[in-house]
Amino acid sequence: MTETLRESTTGITLTPAAVAKASALLSGEGRDDLALRLEVQPGGCSGLRYRLWFDDSRAADDLVDSYDGIDLVVDRMSAPYLGGATIDYADSIDKQGFTIDNPNATSTCACGDSFH
Repeated sequence: MTETLRESTTGITLTPAAVAKASALLSGEGRDDLALRLEVQPGGCSGLRYRLWFDDSRAADDLVDSYDGIDLVVDRMSAPYLGGATIDYADSIDKQGFTIDNPNATSTCACGDSFH
C-alpha cells in the first residue's frame, strides 16, 4: 500500500493493514458501490458502541475520506465521538479483526465493543 497514516476529513485514520483487509473483503463482494462506514450508536455495557460495515448508501452530509480506493464514511452525528480515532486490522493469536483506537473513549468494556 502506498497510503501512509494521515489526518483526514472524517478525523479518523485508516492504517495500511485496515485498508488492505477492507480492499480484500470488498473485492470478494464483487461490487464497486460499497464504502466502509463507521458509526457510533447508543448501546453496549459502557453506553456507546461502534458499528463498522460496508454500506451502499450515503447521506448528503456524510464525511468521506478515500484510502487507496477504499472510501471511509462517517455520519455527522458520529464524527464528534470519533475525531482522532485509528482503525487498524489485526490478525494474530490474541487479536483478529478490525480494531478502533479512540482517544475520545474515557472508558471501555472488557469485550472492547462499547465505550463511554
